[in-house]
Amino acid sequence: MKKKSVVTKFLSRRILLLIQLIISIVFLGYIYYLKMLPMKYYLILVGIIALLWFFMSFFIKYGIKKKKKENKYGMLIFSKLLSLVLSISLIIVSVMAFKGNSFLSNITGSLTQTRVISLYVKKESKYKKLLDIQKDLKKMKVGIASEKGTKNINTAIAEMEDATGEEFKTKDYKDYSALGDAIDAGKIDVAVVDNSYSALLEANHEGMDDGLRSLYQVEIEEQVQSVTQKTDVTEKPFIVYLTGIDTYGTVSAISRADVNLAVCVSPKQKQILMISIPRDTQVNLHRNGKMDKLTHSAMYGIDETISTIEDFLELKVNYYAKTNFSGITNIIDALGGVTIDSPYSFKTLHGNYKIVKGKNEMDGNKALCFVRERHALPNGDFDRGRNQQRLLKAMISKAISPKIITNYSQILQAVEGCFETNMTSDEIKSLVYMQLDDMAKWETFNVQLSGDPEISYKTYSMKGKKCYTMVPSKKSLNSIIKIINKVENGERIKEKDIKGLQGA
Repeated sequence: MKKKSVVTKFLSRRILLLIQLIISIVFLGYIYYLKMLPMKYYLILVGIIALLWFFMSFFIKYGIKKKKKENKYGMLIFSKLLSLVLSISLIIVSVMAFKGNSFLSNITGSLTQTRVISLYVKKESKYKKLLDIQKDLKKMKVGIASEKGTKNINTAIAEMEDATGEEFKTKDYKDYSALGDAIDAGKIDVAVVDNSYSALLEANHEGMDDGLRSLYQVEIEEQVQSVTQKTDVTEKPFIVYLTGIDTYGTVSAISRADVNLAVCVSPKQKQILMISIPRDTQVNLHRNGKMDKLTHSAMYGIDETISTIEDFLELKVNYYAKTNFSGITNIIDALGGVTIDSPYSFKTLHGNYKIVKGKNEMDGNKALCFVRERHALPNGDFDRGRNQQRLLKAMISKAISPKIITNYSQILQAVEGCFETNMTSDEIKSLVYMQLDDMAKWETFNVQLSGDPEISYKTYSMKGKKCYTMVPSKKSLNSIIKIINKVENGERIKEKDIKGLQGA
């Protein structure tokens, strides 16, 4: 019995060693498959894993040959535990790599956008969900606006009618501003609204969206027209349009673009030029050449905004990346909050947060309200653009800190579903691969388009309605276009090139 016990213990140690070998091979194979490590680092990793296995083999063999019984069994137990810990560690790292790869696959290669149709009531309404209005539908008028078409509205209403079993009696207010007036005056109890155009409801009632509650939503998926141009991101300069939309929920929703950044990346020069374009900037829409605010261009889809910016800045966008209110709050909370140095003291319109001059510790919701604010700031939308850049810097600073490792899973969960890009996972991996290979330091330059505020009644989307806009400065615009050309030509940017254009 004693001999069998020793053999059994001996075999169990050998089995553990075999398991470690199998896990090591699987781990190395998976890391190679991901193609995120430069070959020189991968070979070093192979060497380390191989040495660990041979070390454990020697350790176990040495433990078995130990003459002193007390040392022998102590050594065997220790070696057995060490082999088990190493195997578990490799499994954990493999799972983290798998999650990272799965995450990249889920947020990349985006080719669709979502049109969201909502059934709205005022927040103080007695109706809390769709079925609450079922008994009142026969005597109720449901407000709609047909100015941007009714195809999607009718599709959504048909689904809502199926859900309630009742027919909707609609009243067409023609344009969204008139529908907004009817909602505000209490002339209608409910309204079916294409959220893409919800900004138009606020023509005479700014902030109306905060006073509405959605009882039901219908999501209609649309293909994004291919307007971007792929390139070799490790060899040639490329431009990413980064946008933040003013919605919660699905990030693919079509909505106004509150944040508009053209990020020009030069992989050879190791430089990044970040151009902030105020949301109220007057631009000519690509679709018809009509003047509108940049933020309104996004109501017609992200492809329209991209094409409009390409015309405006005389550049070619290679990729886009998109996030929304949910994305900002979730990511910041997963990072454990951020610290932002504000040049002004003010109270935010949304959330009523008190911002002090100097350093402010912010969670996701407070940070979101901070970057949405413009009315309480001395320079309005210009200061909001600067605050957006301050938040982005604070998030990057927190993201590259060692603490990110402890929040790895939470951060991936926070970003997934709240961020998307049409870059492929292979393109992102190639950038990571390049950075790990040369470990180069990058220079980042921030510039902001400037101009003069103007009240306009001539915007395409809200013609005849009062709109706050910004007439871009020709000098500022021409200077930015000149710098963009330098990046696109692979030339190096110098501090003198951005003098007078800094946005933060």
